[in-house]
Amino acid sequence: MTLRERLHHQLHVGSWPNGKLTGLNILVVWTILAALGVGIIATEPIIRVPYQREILIAEFVFGMIFLIEYVARIYAAPEREGPGSDWGKRWRFMISPIGLIDLLVVVVSLAPFFVANAAVLRVIRLLRIVSILKFSRFSAAMREIAGALKERSYDLLVCATLAFVLVLLGAAGLYWIEGSIQPKAFGSIPRALWWAVITLTTVGYGDVYPVTTAGRLIGMLVAIGGVLLVALPTGIVAAAFSDAMQRRREAMKRALEEIETKTDL
Repeated sequence: MTLRERLHHQLHVGSWPNGKLTGLNILVVWTILAALGVGIIATEPIIRVPYQREILIAEFVFGMIFLIEYVARIYAAPEREGPGSDWGKRWRFMISPIGLIDLLVVVVSLAPFFVANAAVLRVIRLLRIVSILKFSRFSAAMREIAGALKERSYDLLVCATLAFVLVLLGAAGLYWIEGSIQPKAFGSIPRALWWAVITLTTVGYGDVYPVTTAGRLIGMLVAIGGVLLVALPTGIVAAAFSDAMQRRREAMKRALEEIETKTDL
């Protein structure tokens, strides 16, 4: 096996039939997490000021690693199946979503040397993990879960509609009862919507709250309704997840049975 073939099997996720991540791709994932951790820590002045030199060195090392990986992926791109010349396949990889994400990660990793306050951009490195996992064995499970949620889309839509109606009724009720008492908070239905939303989600920051008995009664009803409505989609999503995993187990069982049958023959 040539060097280019080895790089292709190690770097390009999906080149292995089982869809598992290779050792080199696992190393890349850990490198991305380490780079992201350094970027997060670098936003803390207490750490950034005394260790500025060390942080810049780490950023430079991460940037070089991602640059080498990007060049290696371009070099190994011709090993992918399909028609086209070597440079044609390389160009298709460079302009593909994965190739553009790789290039963006390289640019972001080296941005601190050219752009001030580039710490926020480092979060984009997470896209690199997404691009790796997209073509791994996790993608099949995610497709099944997405399919199960799609089957429950009507149920989720009903829950969302009920939540919207409850929020709107709560805001309208507080506007009608306390609009003249607290015009800044409940002077209009749009203003009261803030209170209705945080009460429905049981967050309740406490910055806005009713002061009359009738207003508190409405607040109590909205809060209780919020608890009930949160429980509904949670059960729906849990059931969809359970169904998806059950179908996956059954599919794997059938595949194993087919393999055993072929082996016996």
